[in-house]
Amino acid sequence: MTAFRPQTHIRLARPVSDLAAAERFHTHGLGLTILYRGNATAPGEHDLVMVGIPGAAWHLELVGGPELSTTPSPTIEDLLVFYLDGPVEENLVDRLLAAGGTRTSSGPYWDRWGVTIADPDGYRYVLCTRSWNIAP
Repeated sequence: MTAFRPQTHIRLARPVSDLAAAERFHTHGLGLTILYRGNATAPGEHDLVMVGIPGAAWHLELVGGPELSTTPSPTIEDLLVFYLDGPVEENLVDRLLAAGGTRTSSGPYWDRWGVTIADPDGYRYVLCTRSWNIAP
């Protein structure tokens, strides 16, 4: 028996080079809510902003600041896919671009099924027109 359930919360943490720019992309661009903010108060700690949708079983933790021990190093395969189950609204794309994103490609499959936007550090977000549906 596994300890994982559909409501098991998931945290995806990413280092960012500019925490303010990352926050702007995720809140003004994607429309996510700030769920928590923390500032480094001791050596070895880092500044962070947690963003997501209140009540969802996931959130993104954006970590940065002078104590950050690693730099962002996304690859073309580092995708965060949002299954929107419908067309990608052009105003969403416009907001993401205005918030520091760059429209890019993640290959023919994702180009066919959505829009890919890279955040200020180059992490790719796919706004997919498909729904998430896996048959048991």
